[in-house]
Amino acid sequence: MEIFHMWDVVSLLGIPMPPSGRSSYYVPCPCCDSSPRKKHLNINLKKEVFRCPRCGVSGGIFDLYALYTGTPRDQVRKALVEQLGMPEEPKRPRRKVQSQPQQIEECPIIDIDARHATYSALLSKLTLAVDHKENLLNRGLTENDIIRLGYKSTPVVGMSAIAAQLQSEGMYLAGVPGFYRTGNGSWTFIHEQRGILIPVRDRQGRIQGLQIRRDNVARRKFRWVSSAEKPDGCRAEGWTHLAGSVKPKMILTEGPMKADVIHALTGFTVLAVPGVNALTQLESALIDLQKEGLTEIKTAFDMDFATNHHVQNGYDSLLALLSNMGFQFGTYLWDPRYKGLDDYIWEYCLQRQTQ
Repeated sequence: MEIFHMWDVVSLLGIPMPPSGRSSYYVPCPCCDSSPRKKHLNINLKKEVFRCPRCGVSGGIFDLYALYTGTPRDQVRKALVEQLGMPEEPKRPRRKVQSQPQQIEECPIIDIDARHATYSALLSKLTLAVDHKENLLNRGLTENDIIRLGYKSTPVVGMSAIAAQLQSEGMYLAGVPGFYRTGNGSWTFIHEQRGILIPVRDRQGRIQGLQIRRDNVARRKFRWVSSAEKPDGCRAEGWTHLAGSVKPKMILTEGPMKADVIHALTGFTVLAVPGVNALTQLESALIDLQKEGLTEIKTAFDMDFATNHHVQNGYDSLLALLSNMGFQFGTYLWDPRYKGLDDYIWEYCLQRQTQ
């Protein structure tokens, strides 16, 4: 009896081959991707299945051949036998194979322009709670700053309705961290603990992802909005955040909210990493900024970097990176009674106001 494999059909159809060592990869979907740069159709050579989380087309080996060639599904086997040069043999009863536990398929992250459009539309439908606004004002931001930055409160209910509305407006949800499909196949947004949503922006002001500052927690107060390990979900990456325009000299700190506050209070351009031990996206960001004229960096991490050995190790790695890239660099120090530079500057501003 003939045995077909997904690899044979992929080769036959001229579909791009996977990167070396990969059995699951993405190619442009023939049903919904209008550009070769868009890649939503997942082909899994090991499981011998394919699926597009955006338009929902899916199936096995015969279905993939039928999708690309237009051959009726019930005629695919005969067509493959002829094209692959296999002899026809009578059908034999198949041994029942025990089903394997279902594995959750995630989406590849979509491009920055699509993420920015979706996140901007999402935030436009949300509001900022009174207590969250008060928190931001007490950090030194003005009402105009808050509006400009786009901070909002996490949605508590209605996530599926918001997702449906975004879809009706033509927004991409597949490949945008935070969105995923429910059991009935409809899209929804991750239900997170109540907190403040913080847009994390690139040097062009585009929203790469969202962080959340969670209410009433002592540890891990800041978290990425992610739908990893959810059906058709997508994981967030450790993006950097730029507050202000690109200048030859910048401050480097940890956390996008801290960067926004420092920039609002001083006018200095501030680049933020998620944490001193989270530098995965920093080098690529610095390469781009260096091309645009960045030459000098002043680090301004929380003052515990000098006493916390875990933080110190990450800080040493950071300095090595800056040195290897040829930057001039130094470190801002301030009164250690204030943990962050944003706290110190805001206290200084308050004192000036009372004098």
